[in-house]
Amino acid sequence: QLQASGGGLVQAGGSLRLSCAASGGTFSSYVMGWFRQAPGKERDFVTRITWSGNSMYYADSVKDRFTISRDNAKNTVYLQMNSLKPEDTAVYYCAATRAVVTGTHKDEYDYWGQGTLVTVSS
Repeated sequence: QLQASGGGLVQAGGSLRLSCAASGGTFSSYVMGWFRQAPGKERDFVTRITWSGNSMYYADSVKDRFTISRDNAKNTVYLQMNSLKPEDTAVYYCAATRAVVTGTHKDEYDYWGQGTLVTVSS
């Protein structure tokens, strides 16, 4: 089970940190990802991190602004979002998978959190 939190309303240029707490499995064996879905749009890849935390990959739209990290001792993955833009407004979902090819496609993920809304005002 995944529980995402930390969303909210922020002005453009501001920051937010999302958290995703996992329970019911061996968290450290999962690749964790963040996706987002804006109103009327598809759910898009944002970033993912390997089980060890040594490899991260970002969508071009968030590179150098967002940072994913994980704390396996706390069964939690984080998404630090800086320099937020209005186009970052979306519901953000965390996801988990054990088997991954690239980790950039939503079909690769088996478990999903409920989503947390991020709204960036201009």
